[in-house]
Amino acid sequence: MTADTRIEDWDSYSAALKERGKELAALHPEVVKGFSALSRGAATTKHLDAKTREFIALAVAVTTRCEGCIDAHVRKARAAGATKEELAEAMGVAIALNAGAALTYSLHVLDAMDGVGG
Repeated sequence: MTADTRIEDWDSYSAALKERGKELAALHPEVVKGFSALSRGAATTKHLDAKTREFIALAVAVTTRCEGCIDAHVRKARAAGATKEELAEAMGVAIALNAGAALTYSLHVLDAMDGVGG
């Protein structure tokens, strides 16, 4: 039996995010316009295909723990033809990067220990 670690209904989750996004847009339209412009700009590439962009986006979404980003970019990855196997390999990169970041920041802990009160 597989443990259930997922959001129960991604379609409802996505719809709820969109509704809350509309509320934020009404409260602070310029920030939402700026975010939308940034997103459009990042999606306009000459050298990366759509699937590759979405794999990068998903790896970042995992490392930053952004469920809304996961929702949006899984949908875009699926539309670009990504397979579950390809996503698993891309997530392997995210997993390795998180481990690498923990290792690197652990070295800062050692540096701090050497430099604090010392």
